[in-house]
Amino acid sequence: MIQALRQTVTFDQFIEWYPENSEVRYELHQGVIVEVPKPRGPHSYVAGFVNAELSFEIRRLNVPYAIPKECIVRSADRDSAYEPDGIVLDKQATVNEPRWNKSSVIENGASIKLIIEVVSTNWRDDYFKKFADYEALGIQEYWIVDYAAIGGRRFLGNPKQPTLFVCSLEDGEYEMQAFRGDDRILSPTFPELTLTAAQIFAAQD
Repeated sequence: MIQALRQTVTFDQFIEWYPENSEVRYELHQGVIVEVPKPRGPHSYVAGFVNAELSFEIRRLNVPYAIPKECIVRSADRDSAYEPDGIVLDKQATVNEPRWNKSSVIENGASIKLIIEVVSTNWRDDYFKKFADYEALGIQEYWIVDYAAIGGRRFLGNPKQPTLFVCSLEDGEYEMQAFRGDDRILSPTFPELTLTAAQIFAAQD
């Protein structure tokens, strides 16, 4: 369940207001604070598995990337702020992030190597709202992990199938590539990754 709090605030007000040690997550959607419950059950398993696998790959490659426990990403128009299910940061680029040390806020797309959303009942946010905002911010790679086939048929087919989309930025626009079953995930950020869509979806069990 997602609950909107009836108030309109600026990004700066949202960051100042954001409560510490909250039992829920909050995001800012076009100036409106939205209460987003923390992931539970299968969603949490899938997100945790993906982040762990990418952490292993970062260590294997010995690259200056990191996956923070928490992170807020500000949209390019400053009207929205999201807490993704996973994010790979370029540690060398975060030195140019003015709010990172104090508030774990990322404002520049160049600081983000890869961002991940695991789809839940508010699937339109992942496929439309966040898709557009991450694209506008210039984030090079965005994964939409629809393990439960919740999204629209235009994306998942009919009948719907669990699908992972890798969205790669080309000339300022995302190109989406779908992965299902035993398809190996082709990641521009991690081209040597040996991980299939089925392995990720199986993490929910």
